[in-house]
Amino acid sequence: MAQRIIDLTLSALASLASLLLSWPYWRDFEYWPESPTMWLLYFIIGFVLATYVFYVFLDSVRTLFLHEDQARDTTLSSPATKNGDQS
Repeated sequence: MAQRIIDLTLSALASLASLLLSWPYWRDFEYWPESPTMWLLYFIIGFVLATYVFYVFLDSVRTLFLHEDQARDTTLSSPATKNGDQS
């Protein structure tokens, strides 16, 4: 459970950094949507989607490392490597 909280926190921080980098006031609302309310809605939806994407990405990376770790353990404990045959 603690790992999921850490992942969610990291995802939210990464999404916040993305949000701050694309803040519309730096562009004087030059792009669609031009109303401040639509910008707010646009960024809220984007923040939620970005948090989800970062969260899934971190989970996928953890799964890849877990599989690599398990594969390394099985190759180290296989009978061929115990007998000195590393073909």
